[in-house]
Amino acid sequence: MATPTVPIAGALRLADYWTIVYKRTWKGGVITSFVTPFFYVVAMGVLLGGYVTADPDRLGGAPSYLAFIAPGMVAAQAMTIAFSETTYPVMGMVKWQRIYYSMIASPLSVGEIVLAQLGFIVLRVAFSCGVFLAVLAPFGVFGSVWGTVLALPVQMLIGLAFATPVFAFAAGLEDESAFALVFRLGMIPLTLFSGTFFPIDNLGPVLEVVARITPLWHGVDLTRMLVLGDVHWGRAAVHVAYLAVLAVVGWRLTVRRLSRRLVK
Repeated sequence: MATPTVPIAGALRLADYWTIVYKRTWKGGVITSFVTPFFYVVAMGVLLGGYVTADPDRLGGAPSYLAFIAPGMVAAQAMTIAFSETTYPVMGMVKWQRIYYSMIASPLSVGEIVLAQLGFIVLRVAFSCGVFLAVLAPFGVFGSVWGTVLALPVQMLIGLAFATPVFAFAAGLEDESAFALVFRLGMIPLTLFSGTFFPIDNLGPVLEVVARITPLWHGVDLTRMLVLGDVHWGRAAVHVAYLAVLAVVGWRLTVRRLSRRLVK
């Protein structure tokens, strides 16, 4: 099998397809894109946060609990979208609608197909997390305007870092039965124990080490630094490198596994 390349030109040929998909589905998510972040912030940050008092040093420099969890919730949102777009939708295009087979029957390669879908997912993450950040703005949790602007492409990188390995996993499955475990044993624990809602040093020495090697912790910590305007550039570079390497490795695995599935 040939080594996968980065077929950007071919992927752009699928822009019309994914535009049509979005036109048919955007209404189902546009309300929740605004309402869900608002209720998350009010429930977890304002109401629950009103009972949480801690020294800013214990909250990563955040002046309040709301300011601490807000960046974490944005990063978790990017991860959630990546999971949702690369599990059942991928299975549907392989097994139920079999759309991938019609695509591969054209001059498009598997790499082009994968890259186009990942581009769609990244745009979904950008829109949803952009709305999330806009909803957070009136609550006064942003310590840096430019840091908050830079946090948006970081969310796109977080989404890509999760989308590619989950895509690779889903591409090789025969049915959807494993997805329940992916959400229960993967996405939910990551959301709870990767620094989104409390500092990971509360987990204890062993679990803290485990948390630090998870992709979401890297995304949460990087987002929090940018939003609060307290960037440690060396640590930020490690976060970016970690997420970028994961995205690239995941993409190559996705192309390989989907090629084995489609090209027999």
